[in-house]
Formats: sequence, structure tokens, C-alpha cells
Amino acid sequence: QVQPVESGGGLAQAGGSLRLSCAASGRTFSDYVMGWFRQAPGKEREFVAGISRSGDSTNYADSVKGRFTISRDNAKNTVYLQMNRLKPEDTAVYYCAPLRAPFYRLPLREFNSWGQGTQVTVSS
Repeated sequence: QVQPVESGGGLAQAGGSLRLSCAASGRTFSDYVMGWFRQAPGKEREFVAGISRSGDSTNYADSVKGRFTISRDNAKNTVYLQMNRLKPEDTAVYYCAPLRAPFYRLPLREFNSWGQGTQVTVSS
């Protein structure tokens, strides 16, 4: 199973940018559809973005579409999330996880390697 470690979070001003990285263990990284989730204070974890095994197909939550870009480098076992035009409502802890069929907006049922994620804080 993929065991991801997130990094790249930090403080940003509204309108600014951050780039998150998710380094995943395992030789079968390229077998997984991967995605990003986030959880804001007092809210449930929500889907942010997903990317196909080859990286040639992506999908996004409506709230981030046009602002965020997900990508992956299978040779480096890494998934990225480029976040532009950040808004205060993007403030959350961001996590990455493998996604499951058919809609690829939920984590694999067997995935239980949630870590501390990486904190993104966007000021007004």
C-alpha cells in the first residue's frame, strides 16, 4: 500500500501561491490513482483533486477548479498540488491518498496511512 508523506505547506497571503508535494513509498506507485484532500477546522475532510495513473487525466473539486493543478512524477513517486490565487477558505490541512473506483473522489477502502498532512494557512 502507498504510504504518503506531505510537505510544502505554509503561510500565504490571499492571491498567493504554494506548491505541495506528496512523496509516496512503494514500487507500485504508478498503479494508483492519486488525490489530494483537505480538512479545515470544524469541517469534514473533502476531496480537492485527483490524477490518473499516467498523469494524463485530472479532476478537481469545483471550489478549486481553475486555481489548482495536480500533477505527478512517477519516476520520483511524487504527486504535486500547485495552488494559485489562494483564498482564505483554502486554509486547511492537506493530505494525499490513493483513490478508488468508480468516481475516484474517495480514498481506497483499505487506505489507513493518513499522516499529519501539511498545513496551509491563507491570510486575508
